[in-house]
Amino acid sequence: MIPFNLPPYTGKEITYIKQAIDNNKICGDGYFTKKCSAWLEAETGTSRALLTTSCTHATEMAAFLTDIGPGDEVIMPSYTFCSTADAFVLRGGVPVFIDIRPETMNMDERLIEEAITEKTKAIVPVHYAGVACRMDEINEIARRHGLTVIEDAAQGVMAKYKGRALGTLSDFGCYSFHETKNYTMGEGGALLIRDPAMIERAEIIREKGTDRSKFFRGQVDKYRWQDGGSSYLPSDMNAAYLWAQLQVAEEINEDRLRSWHQYYDELEVLQEQGKIELPFVPDNCEHNAHMFYIKCKDLEERSKLIQFLKKKDILSVFHYIPLHSAPAGLKYARFAGEDKYTTKESERILRLPMYYGLRRPEVSYVCEQVRAFYK
Repeated sequence: MIPFNLPPYTGKEITYIKQAIDNNKICGDGYFTKKCSAWLEAETGTSRALLTTSCTHATEMAAFLTDIGPGDEVIMPSYTFCSTADAFVLRGGVPVFIDIRPETMNMDERLIEEAITEKTKAIVPVHYAGVACRMDEINEIARRHGLTVIEDAAQGVMAKYKGRALGTLSDFGCYSFHETKNYTMGEGGALLIRDPAMIERAEIIREKGTDRSKFFRGQVDKYRWQDGGSSYLPSDMNAAYLWAQLQVAEEINEDRLRSWHQYYDELEVLQEQGKIELPFVPDNCEHNAHMFYIKCKDLEERSKLIQFLKKKDILSVFHYIPLHSAPAGLKYARFAGEDKYTTKESERILRLPMYYGLRRPEVSYVCEQVRAFYK
């Protein structure tokens, strides 16, 4: 069986986890947490990168820092994971969904202004498959209306827009280091902060609402409860696992890109024949091969292809069920405008195996079976 995903592993993870244990500092903000944070700041150019227990929690922190409260509206795509919306629903916010651009599956920035009301407080673009949304236009809309922009860059580590790292293009950026992502700590994430003035409050929120971070830096003689907050710090053992991968981040990125381009080259004939659609990457986007997907004709064809590949020992999967059609979406959110593409395009996407270490013969075998299906 060719699996859909295998968590990346470099061989140094166990050594670093043992080192974390030997350091007698396995809770948050230990040696490896600081190494990972420093790497993220150097790689992305952000003012501050704070490791978190998940991308969900990074987004919750961004909602906290934006002071989202009951009734505040947050514009986002419906085609995303529920965590994008959950972070705001937990604070009483109302997700307002807009339609997507079918070519990238990203939010259609041309629909944002129609969805803005007097209650709108933030915009949350989701960089699907590590391909950037049109951030220049989104940031300009936010500037004109006085809105905060929070990037859901869960899939965007090592990806760029016009030469700048995803997650650094607006007020806040949220990364994921879940086991399904390009770099992993099992469960984990990071919050990227652009404005240095927001760093101190972010540290307080992350440390259960206390100024404990300042205490450990020797800036205060005791730490106290300063604000609302929660426990968003990952264990240093998790960070140790991640550090092994960040040290070879470029190697992992190049390995995945090789597989991505091989898929594209071997399946392009089916696109030319009009049988499938392949991913579209705009010229100003530098993606990270987070996934390789094809678009089938419709839901029925996709289901048949998934079953066909399974019989050939290949695990392929679909992706998000649009949030506005889910029970919680109907309860907590609303869709602004017409669902012209979100549902239709979501029913066409089929994701093929993609992971660090995927071998060229395996990619060829997958492509061979996809071509066989369409014969």
